[in-house]
Amino acid sequence: MHAVVNHELIEHPRERRGAAFAVAALLTGAACIGTSALWVKVSEAGPVSTAFWRVFLALPLLWVWALAERDRPPRAVLAADRRLMIWAGLFFAGDLAVWHWSIVLTSVANATLLANVAPIFVTLAAWLLFRKMPSGRFLVGLATALAGMAVLIGGDFRLGGRQVLGDALGVVTAMFYAGYQLLVTRLRASVSTASIMAWSGVITAVTLLPLALASSERFFPLTDGGWGKLIGLALVSQVVGQSLIAYAMAHLPATFSSVGLLFQPVMAALFAWILLGETLGWIEIAGAVAVLIGICIVHQAETAR
Repeated sequence: MHAVVNHELIEHPRERRGAAFAVAALLTGAACIGTSALWVKVSEAGPVSTAFWRVFLALPLLWVWALAERDRPPRAVLAADRRLMIWAGLFFAGDLAVWHWSIVLTSVANATLLANVAPIFVTLAAWLLFRKMPSGRFLVGLATALAGMAVLIGGDFRLGGRQVLGDALGVVTAMFYAGYQLLVTRLRASVSTASIMAWSGVITAVTLLPLALASSERFFPLTDGGWGKLIGLALVSQVVGQSLIAYAMAHLPATFSSVGLLFQPVMAALFAWILLGETLGWIEIAGAVAVLIGICIVHQAETAR
């Protein structure tokens, strides 16, 4: 009896500290990812080229992380897992390429907020592909998020305008990221996070390279400062941000992690306001809040199920 009590007294504080550290890692990682749009906005390379350099420059550290996982027994990667990692890399390549163009054509806040409606498409995919009918709460959350998007980008709808195209690409980005999330969720059951990031990163870089070279945009930065910005993007957003989020998702419920990652667009808007002078009016702020509320409702509905 005493042994059980002492065990509980020792383990519960440790578990609470571990959970608190995981939450801090999740929020810090989301804040790091929230800087991505800023790096892209000031990059001297083109949008797709910047996406390539973000992944390519991060690969050495990601592979060091993957190869450092020596504490686990080796496991042969199945052919099905390899195919899924290839598809994950392709979807992430589409996510980055389309999102970086979105950032160039519209505001940082719009591009980041719209790219983060991916949870809605994940739930829709589960409904359409796996016949998982949405609950009434889900429909309320979906309607709230869609209404928020309409308020957020409604003023940008002009025929031939640049911003409306950027907003549309933000939604396409969310679709790519939703597919990436579904694939990674499937892989996490049998493949480590480090291996997924390293191998899918290779596929992403290989896919983005010809796209960047075939475009008319600038591939190499012009100055040492331009290279510094690309290295900063790779380290802050890809290595530190993604690694912290990957760590947190291994120690926190997936639903909480998804909601916690909505800290990213909030921080992106804050960074854009402080560093780039981009401001949102009260109507746009209300729309952004509605989007976040809608996504939270959708996740709550899925958790209840």
